[in-house]
Amino acid sequence: MSLFVVRAPAEADLNALARDWPPGLYTTFRTLDGGRKVVGLSRHLERLYGPAAELGIEPRLEATALRRRLAQTLAEGLDEGGEARLRLHLGGDGRFYLAWQPFTPPPVWVYRRGVTAITLNVPRPQPHYKRSDFARRRAPVLAQVRAVGAYEGLIRRRGRIWEGLTSNFFYVQGGALGTAARGVLPGVTRAAVLRLARECGLPRRYRALPLRELPALEEAFLCSSSRGLVPIVAIDGQPVGEGRPGPLTRWLAIAYRRQQARLAEPLAPSPAC
Repeated sequence: MSLFVVRAPAEADLNALARDWPPGLYTTFRTLDGGRKVVGLSRHLERLYGPAAELGIEPRLEATALRRRLAQTLAEGLDEGGEARLRLHLGGDGRFYLAWQPFTPPPVWVYRRGVTAITLNVPRPQPHYKRSDFARRRAPVLAQVRAVGAYEGLIRRRGRIWEGLTSNFFYVQGGALGTAARGVLPGVTRAAVLRLARECGLPRRYRALPLRELPALEEAFLCSSSRGLVPIVAIDGQPVGEGRPGPLTRWLAIAYRRQQARLAEPLAPSPAC
């Protein structure tokens, strides 16, 4: 079997379902257009195929065949007009493993009121890869984050904030949009946000945020493929800016939502692929 598929209920934890799969690489994304398109699909698949040779993995499906299988799976299992969230895994045995569920967006309050985050010293070797062993190690840490009432844990190293446990991290300081230049996952939504900033001429600062500069932040947000842009209104109990979603975060979130149709790629490849 080259593709193992699990359909999960909307409330299921896809990472928990994947814990018994062979160690490997993974990517998580949601669909658009009734399960037919995915924002940055090529980049998501490159997360699996790109590092495979370096890690000694021989994929048992090439990308075009995999896309057809994914499209067929959703066409047969997804309700008409519905969307899906998928966790696609390439195991060390070369097999692909898929856990998918009907997509349920985060509650509206997450975007309107913003969320809180805490910083944690969590080692992440090879952060440019989405490795399943890191997903396993972060599970108990995420439980601790939720236990204190925070929405996300932010990884700190050497006195700086780099990224989230399940997201990329951005901040606004002096009117400039900041994020770490390297040493973080090159997220698909992160790339889209940076592209938007570049196209509108927004100043950008590429550096991990020093913790000592938290009081000077004007805005902050996290981003991921399933959630889009989520405002962060407090970090480690320190309010960010005025303690509510800032204007630049709101503008970027709206711009990203409007750009999704342009950035989305068909899940099923065209005959020319």
